[in-house]
Amino acid sequence: MNIMEPDIRHNFSTELKGDIVENNIPRQVVNAHYSYVIPRIPTRPVLVHAASNVAAEIGLSEEYLCSQAFLEIFSGATVMANTRPYAMCYGGHQFGHWAGQLGDGRAINLFEVVHNQRRWTLQLKGAGRTPYSRSGDGLAVLRSSIREHLCSEAMHALGVPTTRSLSLMLTGDEVLRDMLYDGHPAYEKGAVVCRVAPSFIRFGNFQIFAARKDMDGLQMLADYTIKYFFPSIVVTGKEKYVQLFKIVAESTLDMIIHWQRVGFVHGVMNTDNMSIHGLTIDYGPYGWMDNYDPDWTPNTTDKEQRRYRFGNQPDIAYWNILQLANALYPLVEDAAPFEEMLADFEKAFEERFTNMYRAKLGLEVKHEDDAWLIDLLNKTMSLAEVDMTLFFRMLSSIKKDQYPQQILEDFQQAFYHPEQVVGEIKLAWERWFANYLGRLSHESAEDAHRKLQMNRVNPKFVLRNYMAQLAIDAVEEGDYSVLEELFTLLQQPYEEQPGKEKWSVKRPDWAKEKIGCSMLSCSS
Repeated sequence: MNIMEPDIRHNFSTELKGDIVENNIPRQVVNAHYSYVIPRIPTRPVLVHAASNVAAEIGLSEEYLCSQAFLEIFSGATVMANTRPYAMCYGGHQFGHWAGQLGDGRAINLFEVVHNQRRWTLQLKGAGRTPYSRSGDGLAVLRSSIREHLCSEAMHALGVPTTRSLSLMLTGDEVLRDMLYDGHPAYEKGAVVCRVAPSFIRFGNFQIFAARKDMDGLQMLADYTIKYFFPSIVVTGKEKYVQLFKIVAESTLDMIIHWQRVGFVHGVMNTDNMSIHGLTIDYGPYGWMDNYDPDWTPNTTDKEQRRYRFGNQPDIAYWNILQLANALYPLVEDAAPFEEMLADFEKAFEERFTNMYRAKLGLEVKHEDDAWLIDLLNKTMSLAEVDMTLFFRMLSSIKKDQYPQQILEDFQQAFYHPEQVVGEIKLAWERWFANYLGRLSHESAEDAHRKLQMNRVNPKFVLRNYMAQLAIDAVEEGDYSVLEELFTLLQQPYEEQPGKEKWSVKRPDWAKEKIGCSMLSCSS
């Protein structure tokens, strides 16, 4: 299939306001939704990996992925004929503080594609400076690009709403980065990822216009968003903006519930990193929890405040949609509907969180003590370092006729320090298993059925940070096999996959403190 066969569109850049200044010099951009930019031409682009499943979604063949045209267009070496790449203007709250204009500092939107009646935007990350780069160079390094490419598709396979990743390219250029923010920058291999999503519109796109009191720009963006992405909104006038907020709040809630289900921590939940589609976006210092710890964050920048820790993600989601409500308020001029929906968000989270946990525990019949059982489990899990992914996967194998002491013995491999599960901690675990067995007695489903259902929501394989680092280390040496193995493995995270057991184990001891295997900086 030829690149020209898909239905190429330019609706964002033709229907919204463009920057009248056409250069890539970092500056304040006013009265514009975007700025035209030209990607930086890489020195020696090399395709590291392409996702054929993503290509199929947007109408590209596997043959095309191997072509010179694909290499050139999706590395930024060539701008496709009759297209004009652009970077978006947006603002945002970073770590709870208004940061003003931010924008696509290292992301460049190539064009939109409509395929099988679905709209996609294709965006290069790491293809050079834009007017929104501030003091940055607009480039990306190989390690962060591998992490984004792998994680985007791993999350999709887990059933977590996410942006997608079409391709990963080496640029042949060196990029200077201070990975640990310790004053010791070093050159690393440059790379470019092609990200794919219905759009890359964020909460911050609305915030910047509201903050600048540009009501024309704010309304244009809201109307554009409804027209192309929320056609179910058929009401008119101010009510349509209320409905827009409602849909975005609901999809954001859905995303957060999925994050908590699989133990994913985003790490940088700034409002400019929140998609209006309820998609996980901007994979920086993310991580899956190894040992269960609601206070854990993978972001070294956040290690003191821990604003974006695992247990705080639902509260931050609420805070972020409140900021979106503030941005949309000028279009409605009535706080009441926003306040009502924000209250509904809190109520809905509690209900959906409990239902999600019921599924993880294999409980099909609702019981009034379920919230208590869930809370008790989380408190018990915090008493000792127990691997969250392994624990819930192993939980599906429990038989109703087992004894708590026997179950705990079987679970020794899920603890990082089983020798510490003694005394009061041991008793706490035995009490929880006893309560769980008692709860299972109210379930009519057979053990085999419960195991099947639990294994559909509790993954066996997730992209632990040390796994991503192994792929990074190998690619740095020119070996793409680990990357390919992990990419394939993570396409079926709920399947047993015999022979792949080495990827379904606790984090190895060597990885706990190794750079890149636990916490990461935003520069990663």
